Amino acid sequence: MSLVNLEAVHKRFGEFEVLSNINLSVSEGEIVAIIGRSGSGKSTLLRCINGLEPVQQGRITVDGTEVTAANADLNNLRQRVGMVFQSYNLFPHLSVERNVTLALKVVRKTPYAEARDIAHEVITKVGLADKFGAYPDELSGGQQQRVAIARSLAMGPKVMLFDEITSALDPELVGEVLRVLEALAADGMTMLLVTHEMKFAKTVGNRTVFMHEGRIHEEGDSRETLEHPRTPELTGFLDAVLH
Repeated sequence: MSLVNLEAVHKRFGEFEVLSNINLSVSEGEIVAIIGRSGSGKSTLLRCINGLEPVQQGRITVDGTEVTAANADLNNLRQRVGMVFQSYNLFPHLSVERNVTLALKVVRKTPYAEARDIAHEVITKVGLADKFGAYPDELSGGQQQRVAIARSLAMGPKVMLFDEITSALDPELVGEVLRVLEALAADGMTMLLVTHEMKFAKTVGNRTVFMHEGRIHEEGDSRETLEHPRTPELTGFLDAVLH
């Protein structure tokens, strides 16, 4: 059974259809890279999966919960669907520890000692054990993004959504974030990633989805899809990104 399933999903902003007849199934433990030009619907697709954007037609289910149902408990859903954005969205006045434990204490009502233990575990997992008491302005962009990943992992999600999380980083910081994603993949985390990192998509992604004008234009095994594109649209996109 698919962990994430989208059936005939349509999403409009006014008269503009940003997603058109999207059908996509993601199995547990699968890593799906989502690529395409700006405005092709990639980020909107992720936002619809965890209910940040409503859809006009179609059905989305995640871990057995119908996201598109009128009575869907989206707060409960988002504890199982972690999402990390391009901007880090850390609280500047809170330490790394408190940024990570805040949702555990407020949303889950987790006792402080337990929340602190969870924070230690996930902060160590992203390679920042020595930054537990640091504040965001004392960290590099790559370190802040890793804290954002740790904050999502602390909730114990079944699936992680990543929306171009390296695009705002200096090139030398991108690798440290991608290494964290590689470790999550090795641990079996289900992930959907909007990314322009083609090498990462090819080597770590099980499947690549190419979005074009609001539709899934091509999809398939990552290496095969990226090395042997079947349409001129994907060929042109890869030429632009890789050269």
